Parts: sequence; structure tokens; C-alpha cells
Amino acid sequence: MTVILAVPMCLVLFLVGAAVTQQLRAYADAGDTRSQIDVTLGIQDLVHRLQSERTYTNGLVAGDRSFRTKVDGSRTQVDTSRRALRAEPAVASAMKLLDRLGTIRSAVDAGSAGRTRTYAYYTGVISALDAADPTADKAARDDRQLRDDLDALQALAEAKEAGSQEGSTLSGVLATGSFRGSSYVGFVEARAARISALTRFAMVATPSQRDAVTKMFTSSPVTKRMDIVENTALKAADGSKIDAEAAGFTSDMIRADRTVYEAQRSVDADVQARANDLSDAAATALTGYLALGLLVIAALVVGAVLAGRSITRPLDALAGEADDVAQRRLPDTVARIQSGELVTAEQGQGRRRSRGDTQEIARVVAALQNVEHTAVGLAAEQAVLRRNTAESLASLGRRNQGLVRRQLSLITALEQQELDPEALAELFELDHLATRMRRNAESLLVLVDERSPQVRKTTATSLELVQSAIGEVEQYRRVALAEIEPRRISGRAVAELSHLLAELIENALTFSPPDRSVDVHGWVDGEEYNIAVIDHGVGMPPGDLARANARIAGEEAFLVAPTRFLGLFVVGRLARRLGVEVLLSDTPDGGVSALVTLPVRLLAPDEAPPPDQRKYVSSMLNGFRAGVARAETR
Repeated sequence: MTVILAVPMCLVLFLVGAAVTQQLRAYADAGDTRSQIDVTLGIQDLVHRLQSERTYTNGLVAGDRSFRTKVDGSRTQVDTSRRALRAEPAVASAMKLLDRLGTIRSAVDAGSAGRTRTYAYYTGVISALDAADPTADKAARDDRQLRDDLDALQALAEAKEAGSQEGSTLSGVLATGSFRGSSYVGFVEARAARISALTRFAMVATPSQRDAVTKMFTSSPVTKRMDIVENTALKAADGSKIDAEAAGFTSDMIRADRTVYEAQRSVDADVQARANDLSDAAATALTGYLALGLLVIAALVVGAVLAGRSITRPLDALAGEADDVAQRRLPDTVARIQSGELVTAEQGQGRRRSRGDTQEIARVVAALQNVEHTAVGLAAEQAVLRRNTAESLASLGRRNQGLVRRQLSLITALEQQELDPEALAELFELDHLATRMRRNAESLLVLVDERSPQVRKTTATSLELVQSAIGEVEQYRRVALAEIEPRRISGRAVAELSHLLAELIENALTFSPPDRSVDVHGWVDGEEYNIAVIDHGVGMPPGDLARANARIAGEEAFLVAPTRFLGLFVVGRLARRLGVEVLLSDTPDGGVSALVTLPVRLLAPDEAPPPDQRKYVSSMLNGFRAGVARAETR
């Protein structure tokens, strides 16, 4: 009896203790957020001043001496904000970057500062300060309003930085008169980032915050003047002269930047007010939970003493029925549903107990049957959901596959008509991108056990198979072909084997240093043929390597695994479909090696290929690589 009373008492105490702990954490989090808002305001102030200095400095370095006075004023403001924030440990690492600010300023004053390097320094410092914001991790808290306010604040900070980058770039361009080098691309990218951040702000901000920011922008003639200059700049991508005054645009941009800064301060006030509300609510809830805990303990003791003897035997019988449900009926029913059998919730339930039970026990029995009914219904819904998910993925994969094939056909036709070597190289690059897109679409079909309608009728050499796989990866230039012993591969397996090897090569390229190559070997081993993909990266711990081999072997469902491992599931599905053995192991000098063993049934009798076949294929691949390289250097 003591044990029977102790179990529910401990459970209730545990629940009350968990609730009290949660409220304590909520109270501490709210107080911590409230104390860190001041630090955030200091960071925003310093970032705002640095953005202004970056804008004026960019115009000065570009050759417009009218920015001299404004540069000096902005430097004074930056130094003031910097001193106010220097003692905060949260931004210590970011503040170290500002130690070079004096050197950068001296170079600007001496006329020896590079425009790109100076701009990159200011941008790097601003990014470090934004990343050091102590309230950034508060977005993971449970309170929706606080999370949305912090998201809105972060979106405004991103919009402000993107707008400052856009204005700084355009100020320098206006000072020189036209876009030069990659300045147009930087301008367009910053403008797109600003629009994207403002769109995200509109999605997470409260109506009052959204209306206030909208009113700030729409009611100001500065915004209209800036839009005119930006639209004019957008049309000057060819390097033509932009008819606008640099100093006037910079002044307008600074005013717009100050408008966004005021919006940030408004949202900061909302965050601080919400943190205060949460702190007060947490204190109130904590007091209530403590009182409730005392009442529950008292009621539990009284109820347990009064009802203990009357529930012992009925509970034993109920426990036996619950064990029957949990260990036999429910698992059997779920197994039948997952095997495809149509089972209703009523068919999955067991028989009802007799009416001789007490009212309380009868209600518990009914609740248990409701749980069983719900579990059966959920199992049926999950089976339908898995089937619908597979069909949706298959449909999406087929549609993408069809579109990519049409795209490849069009690109091929354009390649045949094009005579300009540089344009042809760009078409080759598009062809390569479309080939990778086709592989991604085929991966969807593989994951849902659908087969691609493309089947090759003719055999291929082992070299052709490997080169086909290399052509479907992004960083194909880093792949080094070692000795590939000749062997012919059955045509029906070429497409899927190429896909399998492409996934392994892509994985090896991703997890190896960019300056190291990925080696591919191929050799005959008795009646089988082996292909090895070897990278020289950091390797994998034994546990991770074992899990990766388990995923390839099909011991884990891809729907519950992280998306970064989908390539392993694609390899596993293809390997099981073809009867191919794939094994990952450590590379002796660091990295991971993937060994693919092709059985004899996937091999074809050797034929006598034309004497210059391998030379022709290699020359084609080298020509493709050279064409793409020419396109990239333009």
C-alpha cells in the first residue's frame, strides 16, 4: 500500500517540480533578456555609426572630396559609441577587429587605401558585431511574441546593413560616375538582400510595428528621391554614366538609414516591454504553482488513504488488460496496417469488459479503449501519409525530370548551332548544371523506389562509366582519374551505376579540402569489378562510419534521417536494386574511401573498341573543362 501511495505522489511532485523549474527558467530568461537589451542598443548604435562612416569613406576613396567633413564627423561618433561598448564581454571578439580601424583611417587619409579592401573591412566589423548580439539566441525561447519581436529586430538589422551596403556602393559609383568591375553585381545583391529582409520583417512584425515602419518610408520625400536614383542606377549595368549627385544621394541614404535605426529602437522598446511582462507573469505563475503543489500534495494524501484499499484489485485487472493491449493487440493491428491490410479502428479493438466494474474503473477502461482506437487511427493515417508522400515525391521527380530533359535537348540544339567559342563554353556550363539537376530529380525517384524510364541499350566501358559520373558533379575538376582497368558494363545498369558513383564522388568532394583531389580507381578482381572513390579529408569517427554504412545497407528510413544524409540513402537504394556492394572505410592517410563491387551479372563481354576511343572521350572531357574555364574567366 505504501508503494501504491508513493508512486502517484512522486509523479505529482515531479510534475509540480517540473512546472516550477520551467517557470524559474522563464523568469530567468525574461530577466536575462531585459538586461541584455541595453547591450543590444549599444551594438545597434555602434553599427549605425560604422555604417555611416563606411558610406562617407567609400565616397571619399572613390575621389569625391566633398565627403571629407562628413567622414571626420562620423569618425567622432564611432569613437564615442566604441568607448561606451568596449567593456561588454559579449562583444569582446568583435571589438578586437576595431583595433585596425586607426590603420584603415590613416590609409584613407593618405590616399593609399583600396576601395574594395576598405569597404570589406567595415563590412566585416559590422557583421561581427551583428553576430555578437547577446539577444540573438532568444529567438529560440518559448514565447511567440518575444520570438517574433526579436525576429523583427533582426530583420530590420539585416535590412539596415543591406541598405547601407547598397548606399555605400552606389555612393562610390556616383562619385566615379559609372559602375566599374563587379560594383553593379554588389549593388544589385545588396538591394535584393534589403528587400528580402524588409519582406521578412513584414511577415513577423506586429501590425503596429509594420504600420509604423511603412509610414516612415512612404511619408518621406527622401525615399522617393532614392528610388529615382536607384532605378536610374539599375539601368546603367552597361557602365554608362549615371546622372545623379553623389553627395545628395549619400545624404538621402543617411537619412533613410536613420529612419530604419529609429524603427529598430521602437522594436527594442517592444522587446523590453514584453520581457518585463514575461518576468512579472513568471513570478505570478511561480507563486501559483507552489501553492497548487501544496494543495495537490494534501489532497493526494487524503485521497490515497481513503481509496487505497478499494482500487487495488480492480487496478490489477485493468493493468492486465492494458498489458494485453500494449503487448499483443495494438502491435498486431499496427503491423497489419503497415503491411497494407485495410483495418478499421473498431476491428483493431478488443472486447469490452463486463458491466460489473465500478464506475471509475469503467471510465478508465473506456479511456484505454479510446487510446487504442486513436492509436489504430493514427497508424492508418501514417500509412496513408507515407504512401501519399512517396507518390508526391515520385510525381515531383518525374515532372522535374521531364523539364530537365527538355532543357537539355534545347541546350544541345543551341550548342550545335553556336560557333562562338566563348558562348559555346557558357552553353557547356548550362549543360553541366542541367545534368546535375537531372540527377537530383532522379534521386527523388530512387528514394521512392521508382525507376527512371531511361535505359541504355548499348554497353559502356568502365572509363565511360566513371567519366559519366564525374560529369554529373559540381567540382569535377578536382576529380583525378587513376588507373581504370578496361571492362565493359551492361547497358541496363550504366545509368544507375553512373548515378551511384556520382553521389559518392559528390560526397567525397564535399567532405574533403578544396585543394585536395578525389581519386577514382577501377580494377578487375576475379570475375567482379571494383571501383574505389578515395578522398583525403578529415575522415569520419568509427561510430559515424558505421552509421553511414548502415544507411547504405537500408537499416534506417530516409524520412527520419537528416537531409544531409539523403545521398547515402540514394546510394543504398541503387546498390540494392543493382545487387552492388558498397562499403565505406577509412583512407590510410586520412579521409574516407568508398569501394563499389560490381557482380559479374552487371558486366558484359569485352568488345574490341576503336583504337582511339579512350583518347576521343578524354579529349571531349578536356575540351568541356577548358570551355567552362574560359567562361568563368570572363
